[in-house]
This record gives sequence, structure tokens and C-alpha cells, in this order.
Amino acid sequence: MDAARCRSQLDRLLRDETSLLTLLQQQLESEHGLLASNDIDALDRAGSARQDTVQRLLRVDDERRQLAGLLGKGNDNPAMAALLAWCDPEGSLAEAYSRCATQAQRCRDQNTRNGALVAARLARVNDTLRHITPAAVGDRTYAPSTAANAPRLQAGRMVQTRA
Repeated sequence: MDAARCRSQLDRLLRDETSLLTLLQQQLESEHGLLASNDIDALDRAGSARQDTVQRLLRVDDERRQLAGLLGKGNDNPAMAALLAWCDPEGSLAEAYSRCATQAQRCRDQNTRNGALVAARLARVNDTLRHITPAAVGDRTYAPSTAANAPRLQAGRMVQTRA
């Protein structure tokens, strides 16, 4: 593959990635609003759409990795910089590549923020459940209530195995 064809393919991949990352940012921002408003049904639909976008991003990333591998380059940042230097000596794609990295970091930050909100909500629910059912978690068993005289098993001990 010659440098011009490689540059053309990288340009297309970076444009696709930029578009998908922009969409993902919008989806993550929307999800944050849905989390804040507790709109479970819309959140479920939004999660499916986000997952589709992530899958599409992974396909673009795979295609870029395959291109780099075809040209004998690795997958890390220095290898990508070397590939860009070879196929785009004027550096016109370097800014697009940097923009993608910045957008990906923003998406990661938004996803972390959404995850923190979900974790806080789960902690609140667990705290509420602990107050509603005050029995300690360690005191609960999976034995039927009719087996009141059944021996209690200690964690980590296997009493019997059967296939």
C-alpha cells in the first residue's frame, strides 16, 4: 500500500471516529439527564443506542489497527505517530488524531460521571434496604425455612459435590 492510499484511509477513519465520538458525547450527556430524572424506560433505550455507538467505534478502531498491522506498525501511540508521519508528512491528519483523543477522553469522563451517579443511587438503595431488612447479610441463608435444624455452612467449605 502506498502512502497516499494509507493517508486516504486514515482520513476516512478519523472522520468516522470523530463523528461517532461526537454522537457518543451527546448520548452520554442525554443519559446523565435521564439518570437525574429517573426515566428508566428512556434510559434503557438510550443505553441500547449508546452500546450501538460503542460497537461502531470499536469497528473503526479495529479497522485502523488492521491498517497499521498491514503496514507493519503496532497499535500504540508511537506507532500511530510513525504511521502518520509516513503517510501524511505535511501533518494534516495529526490534528484530527489529537482531536479524536481529546474527544475520547471527554467521553471517558462523562461515562465516569454517569457511573458515579449510578453507584451513588445503588448505595442509597442498598442503605434503604439495609434499614428495611435489618438482618445482617451474613445471617441470611439460602436454605428453605423448613430446614430450621439444618447445619450452617461456613464460607469456603464444600460439604458435598454431585453431578
